Amino acid sequence: MTVDPALTAFADEFAGEDDILLAARDAADEWGVDALSPGTGATLTVIARACNARAVVEIGTGVGVSGVYLVRGMAPGGILTSIDVEPEHHRSARATFAAAGFAPERTRLITGRALDVLPRLTDAGYDLVLVDGRRTEFPDYVEQAVRLTRAGGIIVMAHALGHGRVADPTQRDPETTAIREAVRAVRGAEGLTACLVPVGDGLLIASVDA
Repeated sequence: MTVDPALTAFADEFAGEDDILLAARDAADEWGVDALSPGTGATLTVIARACNARAVVEIGTGVGVSGVYLVRGMAPGGILTSIDVEPEHHRSARATFAAAGFAPERTRLITGRALDVLPRLTDAGYDLVLVDGRRTEFPDYVEQAVRLTRAGGIIVMAHALGHGRVADPTQRDPETTAIREAVRAVRGAEGLTACLVPVGDGLLIASVDA
């Protein structure tokens, strides 16, 4: 099962993108990064704005596409902490953030394996956590995200549909299986209220109950 491409294209066109994001997408293509769609990015901006996010964790910086959408929705002075294992991605993301006009102190880029970095971050210290990055590690990322997100905060997992494979039980490759496991963990977790939104490649959105 896949989302109708015409509907996805319509949602992306509705979101629109400026020259900064278009240039970042060119960089994503160059580095082989699977950047989130414009419709997905716009959804992140709305979520960050709605929860008045001041402290956000992003797992998987890429070249800064999702980071731009997050910071644009965050409260003035809010700080995005973004984790990526590739130093080249962070160099490209810094250029993207500078082009977007973000002050250097608005973004904290940590180079390293997410599962090594996340345990060092503060419990319940964040308003919003975006789970992306290495998909085979999504279940572990979600577990960390629950710990990191404050009561009333939001957890968002990107690529929740796995390019349509998650909904097909015959698809059992490691990435699809891991995404499916993460989706089930969120759906069955006490203290989370969740929905699965078929925008782009899918967003799993969960609020942490107060």
